[in-house]
Amino acid sequence: MSTPPDPNRVPPLPERWRRIVVKIGTSSLTDDHGRLHRPAMWALARGIETLCAAKGCQAVIVSSGAGAIGRERLGLSLPLTLPEKQAAAAVGQALLMLEWDRALAPRAVAQLLLSVADVQDRERYVNAKHALEATLRLGVVPVVNENDSVATAELRVGDNDTLSAWTAYLVDADALVIVTDVAGLYEADPRRSPGARPVAVVLDAESVVEPQDRPGTTRGTGGMATKLRAARIATRAGIETLVIGRGGSALEALARGEVQGTRFLAKPRTAARKAWIAEQAPRGRVAIDAGARDALARGTSLLPSGVVAVDGDFEFGDAIDVVFEGAVVARGLTNYGSDALARIRGLRTDRIAEVLGAKDFDEVIHRDNLKTLARGDSMPTR
Repeated sequence: MSTPPDPNRVPPLPERWRRIVVKIGTSSLTDDHGRLHRPAMWALARGIETLCAAKGCQAVIVSSGAGAIGRERLGLSLPLTLPEKQAAAAVGQALLMLEWDRALAPRAVAQLLLSVADVQDRERYVNAKHALEATLRLGVVPVVNENDSVATAELRVGDNDTLSAWTAYLVDADALVIVTDVAGLYEADPRRSPGARPVAVVLDAESVVEPQDRPGTTRGTGGMATKLRAARIATRAGIETLVIGRGGSALEALARGEVQGTRFLAKPRTAARKAWIAEQAPRGRVAIDAGARDALARGTSLLPSGVVAVDGDFEFGDAIDVVFEGAVVARGLTNYGSDALARIRGLRTDRIAEVLGAKDFDEVIHRDNLKTLARGDSMPTR
């Protein structure tokens, strides 16, 4: 990261965006004592309005802060038990929405609480997408947060940086803007290395070594590592990501074309469905022969005849990796469970019914449910 990118490879910021997602962390909404700082929130609201006016875009806000505001209202001190965290989030979410409604007036706001199932389960993902689209169509500003009041560690998206990247998928955003208390990515942690230089542009988020950082403040749950992971998720789908300094002034500067932080340039745009497939955690894998590898490269479906081995325990509709000579070449949603696929691997499609007693599909993975890799790329890992 020490070598600046070639300016000829860095396109200017687009003059227009159709839709953006703005993620705002707890530290940007609260004071040093963890209390809601209304002037900061109102400045952020003005910054969002200024940016949208300049770019002609709609905005979706992913807002942290419910837990901190709930703890303040209830007079609770850290550390908290899981039920206490859930209760504080439930209380704080109502207060957070009330404050956003005031800050963004006369625009109406809508609360949308998401869980990991809403972004991993295809039907729920589509339902959430439709709800967001309808809200935006009505001229309302959606304010998204994780459903902390019912989520446990196993059911969490994990942090609002990651949630903001998924939200950018849901609304087909042009840009993801992450507002934080550290103005972008540095070559080293500026809190420990005061001379560390900022990184203005990252051509490929996949090439950046993930920092082993702590949360930016005791009030937040993220850090630069979670922001980098969010940038990877978003840029893989063709969504440029900007990590900018704390406060509404950084948003207003962005409206003028000035990035007070780091730009993560997007990869070529990927269809939302295939981008979603690429981000799913694989439940197993199938190995294929050279003929199938070449066929997938031409954009065809994966047939049983090209499968040489099956690994893992998976069912219909699960995401699985497709492997050639040990390397992942594609990820897709399987039409056959692992047991059935092991029985029909290597066979022509006209023999599926003979072996299984019925044939529901010719394809192991239909091309519409298959995300193949370009040369030199790699699949996301979890």
